[in-house]
Amino acid sequence: VREYVVPANPKTALQLIQRGHVTEAVAYIHTAMADATNPLKSIDQVAYAALAAAKGRIMTWFNQAVKLWIDVSVAVLVPVVYSDMTFTTKTVGAIDLELYLNEETGSTLAAGKFYFGSTKTNLINAVAATVTAGDKVALVAEDCSAFLTAGVKAFVQFRPDAADGCEGADSGIYNFYPA
Repeated sequence: VREYVVPANPKTALQLIQRGHVTEAVAYIHTAMADATNPLKSIDQVAYAALAAAKGRIMTWFNQAVKLWIDVSVAVLVPVVYSDMTFTTKTVGAIDLELYLNEETGSTLAAGKFYFGSTKTNLINAVAATVTAGDKVALVAEDCSAFLTAGVKAFVQFRPDAADGCEGADSGIYNFYPA
């Protein structure tokens, strides 16, 4: 004998709020992907997938980006989708990189650091980023020779500082081989 359960009203206030967060996240991710100048590319997708793996989550890069957005929104902070990670110089003595911001409100992110490490789960070497409000975070000619080795795979992630308006809106985990 089959019994059918009548679901609860799917339009409760909390469910509508949750759906709103999901809708916003999906819209911002798609907007970042379609950006003509600094789109969310495969390097960013791989980074979000690496973040999910490092956290022990079995999910796609897209679902990880949505989850980050929702977590930050629920904490009443400003979520960010990161895109177009570009390494212009990868030498251990002069790392140059840029990571573009797609913030919900435009220019809330004020301070953060790039964390480097030898594995996805060992990002312990912090370097303060240069933040261009509403645009990007970057490192310019940063000497990372104290913790990077030429030819050895390295990982890097951007994290907004504690108490920043975007706290918790971390980037994915990127990998590269410094020269």
